[in-house]
Amino acid sequence: MLQKRFLISLSLCLCAGIVAAQGQNPPAGEYIFERGSGVLNVKPNGTFDISTIGPNAHLCELDGRIVRGKAKLDDSPCVVDFATHGKTVVVTTNAAEQCRDNCGARATFEGTYTRPTPACTHSAVSTSRKRFKQQFDAKNYAVAEGTLSAVLSECEKTLDWLSAGRIRNDLALTQSKRGDKAACLRTLQPLAEDAAKTDDGIKESYPPADAEDYLPIVKATRFNLKMCAG
Repeated sequence: MLQKRFLISLSLCLCAGIVAAQGQNPPAGEYIFERGSGVLNVKPNGTFDISTIGPNAHLCELDGRIVRGKAKLDDSPCVVDFATHGKTVVVTTNAAEQCRDNCGARATFEGTYTRPTPACTHSAVSTSRKRFKQQFDAKNYAVAEGTLSAVLSECEKTLDWLSAGRIRNDLALTQSKRGDKAACLRTLQPLAEDAAKTDDGIKESYPPADAEDYLPIVKATRFNLKMCAG
């Protein structure tokens, strides 16, 4: 009987903890949306802004203030919920039609946002890429490779797909400069299937705006694959 009461008490405590987490504001900071397709910024006073991008460059943009884990958007019926789970924030809505007013047809802001490591924030990645270019231009290829390898290995889960493709090509080119063609091919492997398609094939596989942004990456991948395979 005592054990049963203990289990019931433990269950109630756990449930209370979950409710408390859902009713709290997310800790201040930057959170990256799924596949790097957006960002949630939360300030210490609870104000927030969200910017995401969906297929064909459709956007979501909204801001407001979070109070006890919820934000009411302007005078509309739309209510946004922020449920904190460790280093992630799950953003949902009350399904009011007005919540869609903040988004293009193919975009959404509902989903999971992850707190990146310090090295993987947008500003940190931008700084690393600038440092890589300086190292590459100085022909310090070994150091340059280390700089980009660290970004790709640690941050790929929170990089947007276009940035990841550009970084892979820059890293592959650096590995080629070092004479490591095998590493170059491994780095480009995730892009090889699309690189094998024609330009028209890419346009058929992706929405128009995405294809336009992606084609330069595909063309660079084709060139680098041939260089590293030769």
